[in-house]
Amino acid sequence: MESALTARDRVGVQDFVLLENYTSEAAFIENLRKRFKENLIYTYIGSVLVSVNPYKDLEIYTKNHMERYRGVNFYEVSPHIYAVADNSYRSMRTEGKDQCILISGESGAGKTEASKKILQYYAITCPASEQVQTVKDRLLQSNPVLEAFGNAKTLRNDNSSRFGKYMDIQFDFKGAPVGGHIINYLLEKSRVVHQNHGERNFHIFYQLIEGGEEDLLRRLGLERNPLQYQYLIKGNCPKVSSINDRSDWKVVRKALTVIGFSEDEVEELLNIIASVLHLGNVQYGGEEGSACITSDTQIKYLARLMSPLNLEQASSARDALSKAVYGRTFTWLVNKINASLAYTDDSHKHYSVIGLLDIYGFEVFQHNSFEQFCINYCNEKLQQLFIELTLKSEQEEYEAEGITWEPVQYFNNKIICDLVEEKFKGIISILDEECLRPGDASDFTFLEKLEDTVGGHPHFVTHKLADGKTRKVMGREEFRLLHYAGEVNYNVNGFLDKNNDLLFRNLKEVMVMSENKILTQCFDREELSDKKRPDTAATQFKASLAKLMEILMSKEPSYVRCIKPNDSKQAGRFDEVLIRHQVKYLGLMENLRVRRAGFAYRRRYEVFLQRYKSLCPDTWPNWQGKLSDGVSTLVKHLGYKPEEYKLGRSKIFIRFPKTLFATEDALETRKHSLATKLQAGWKGYSQKSKYQKLRTSAIAVQAWWRGILAKRRAQRRRQAANTIRRYTFVKGFIYRHKERCPENEYFLDYVRYSFLMNLRRNLPKNVLDKSWPTPPAALKEASEHLRKLCMQNMVWSYCKKISPEWKHQMEQKMIASELFKDKKDNYPQSVPKLFVSTRLNGEDINPKVLQALGSEKMKYAVPVTKYDRKGYKPRPRQLLLTGNSAVIAEEGKLKQRIDYGALKGISVSSLSDGLFVLHVPSDDNKQKGDVVLQSDHVIETLTKIAICAEKINNININQGSIKFAVGQGKEGIIDFTPGSELLVAKAKNGHLSVVSGLSLSAVSHTLPVDLCCDIFLSWLSSRRLPD
Repeated sequence: MESALTARDRVGVQDFVLLENYTSEAAFIENLRKRFKENLIYTYIGSVLVSVNPYKDLEIYTKNHMERYRGVNFYEVSPHIYAVADNSYRSMRTEGKDQCILISGESGAGKTEASKKILQYYAITCPASEQVQTVKDRLLQSNPVLEAFGNAKTLRNDNSSRFGKYMDIQFDFKGAPVGGHIINYLLEKSRVVHQNHGERNFHIFYQLIEGGEEDLLRRLGLERNPLQYQYLIKGNCPKVSSINDRSDWKVVRKALTVIGFSEDEVEELLNIIASVLHLGNVQYGGEEGSACITSDTQIKYLARLMSPLNLEQASSARDALSKAVYGRTFTWLVNKINASLAYTDDSHKHYSVIGLLDIYGFEVFQHNSFEQFCINYCNEKLQQLFIELTLKSEQEEYEAEGITWEPVQYFNNKIICDLVEEKFKGIISILDEECLRPGDASDFTFLEKLEDTVGGHPHFVTHKLADGKTRKVMGREEFRLLHYAGEVNYNVNGFLDKNNDLLFRNLKEVMVMSENKILTQCFDREELSDKKRPDTAATQFKASLAKLMEILMSKEPSYVRCIKPNDSKQAGRFDEVLIRHQVKYLGLMENLRVRRAGFAYRRRYEVFLQRYKSLCPDTWPNWQGKLSDGVSTLVKHLGYKPEEYKLGRSKIFIRFPKTLFATEDALETRKHSLATKLQAGWKGYSQKSKYQKLRTSAIAVQAWWRGILAKRRAQRRRQAANTIRRYTFVKGFIYRHKERCPENEYFLDYVRYSFLMNLRRNLPKNVLDKSWPTPPAALKEASEHLRKLCMQNMVWSYCKKISPEWKHQMEQKMIASELFKDKKDNYPQSVPKLFVSTRLNGEDINPKVLQALGSEKMKYAVPVTKYDRKGYKPRPRQLLLTGNSAVIAEEGKLKQRIDYGALKGISVSSLSDGLFVLHVPSDDNKQKGDVVLQSDHVIETLTKIAICAEKINNININQGSIKFAVGQGKEGIIDFTPGSELLVAKAKNGHLSVVSGLSLSAVSHTLPVDLCCDIFLSWLSSRRLPD
């Protein structure tokens, strides 16, 4: 935790005990604000956890966070609800003493969520088995059930617990949760029949109506509209945006099944809930002071039971019955859950317990009644217990460490507790007496009796007893108590009725006769024969609170104080006025003052020395002597004054936070120099280790390689010696040129073996590799066969890897090679260029031409220049090859179509020009004569024509000149001469003169196509490539 002190200016301190100005409420709230703005919602006051509701989801409750806090010392990590849960669990396991966690705060402060997080932590981190997992599931699933029946939407909280809950979680000797038990306190039964504006009844009513199946609602006689029921319209708030009653209903139904409710029990439970709604719809009318039921759809025999009553009494009796039915059903529900959580293993009767107390915090409203009186009385008792236990634990720690205990002055609220609970004189006793006395007792007579009995008490004020200034803010029907947390005005209206909480005997008789099994358990028949008046609500609450105090006193307590930052439930909003109000009512400043009365900081010697030992040369890097001597040496070096610290038996106590802050700042400065030294040492060690590793590896490789070489040399020497020793080898060398005979037989075999092994090691790597070992005379013929087979195998292996597209390209290149290689000068230029399917894009060809071609598929297209037969004028044209003919097109016209069958031949020169002549029959009327064309891709174009027209053998390569038919009976001549650049013109003799450009005799580099063609032609001259 000390590591966070370096950032205290930004995020505050993690423990309020370390506040320098700990008596300032403003400093306390400012520290809360700093941490809240950084989403740090948890802060300690010693071992007390203060939690501020963030009103948003924070990523601090994952399994990784649970593991981070599991088994870790309380102060080693930042404050968290998991740290409190784990500390209680470890204390229970190690010390064998039962624990309890007290969670308190205003409605909406996050008490219920805090208890859920603790339960989830135990469910995830504790040991588990199949039976234990069932208990874990039931513990977790008890929450949604109790929330449905005991929580409601209030003005301050959409999921406010309207009852107090104490839950015992039972653990076996292995530390696994094996059972549980729940005690409920002071259910707000009045909510069943009345809600303030903007509030709702208990969740279960709305969940049943919104989520219940149609068949279920029909059996219960309910409509899917909460506005139809009088008990649900008082607050005028049937829908809440943050609550999904339909999905919550599904969660509750599943939870009831997990806990162990049978279908019959669920059905009977829902029957009771529905009957309360129906009972609320019973309407009364009447004359002359008597009441009768006016709603035809409701229970008719209630008229006979309530006929002696007037209208107001009848309505009160109806509401009392509704509250009694719901309240007793809730108690039955808690008992049923307890039965499902009960620890039933008789083999291990002893178990440890961690208790969770989720109880209402101090409440101060505009209008405070009987419920607020009981709640605030409960908080007075808890505050009394809290101060006593806090002082007790402080005193015990001081005594255990041998530190002199200095008495702490604090406000002892026992005087207020006595004012409320003292026998015969306390407010509860006076209230009970007024409820029991005969005569015309009322709330105002109760107030008058209070004035007479406790009017002189310093913490009690009424309008009658107050001074003039106080009377202006108090009503005549109010009394004021000065609680530890502040002043509260209570309105006495309804005190007697709520305290009596009586139900007419005839209504009890009806409930006893019910066929509903749950109701028969809730309303015991023995009640009818018992003549003793039941205890009042206040007396019952006082007795249950006394039992709770006994339970808590028997356990080791931990505390969680919950604070809500604003009333609007907005994330990030910090309402200072509201928080100051809660800090006061939760008694946090009193708690801090008690905790800081002695020493602000205490740590075990080993922890303190481990953290700060680097600040003293004598303790760094390790202290070898006693821990107490090491700490003493360290603090002397740091310059601690005697009044700033005390050394106990196992801990150091530091009085002032500024002393700890100075030490922490010194450590932060020291870290930089330590980091530099550590980095230098690590780099040196790392490089040295790397060098040694490389050196060791190099030596190992060198030794291994030397061994290999030595073994090879020794092996060769042995083989040579053995060979020389064999006289037949020498004889064989002498007779090596003779016919095979016994004298040279071994030598010839050795020569053959040596050649074959050498050949195996030096086979050609590819088809271009012409190398081949020189064979001995006896193996020349075999060597030649092997060389051919090897080459043939490499060629076929290469061919099999060729893709269909590349195969087609090579076939065209082979045809071009057969036609033009060593015959036409510009052939080498075409070798590295791949043939393409067309030299014209789709937009280059006029759509009319494509339309004229019709269904004929175009196989090749290329731009060409056509020379007129008369005058040899060049004209741009497009040559299109289809499956049946060659077409010459000009813009949108088909100028000439030459069927492949009518094509007599093709002539081209041997020079590097691009002219060629298509010869057609002279007697064909459709043709005007031979066609003279020029193409920039003449090799590709002629190869394509030869393939499409199947005229491979009809291409004539001429030297000097080409004759062609100009018309019927007329001839033209094209003269070809070499030159520096291409020139085409009509000569004076009437011939077409073509001067060709320079040809390239060699190509610097060619594609694999050329390699394959050149290499394979000799092998595949008469074959096609393999399929």
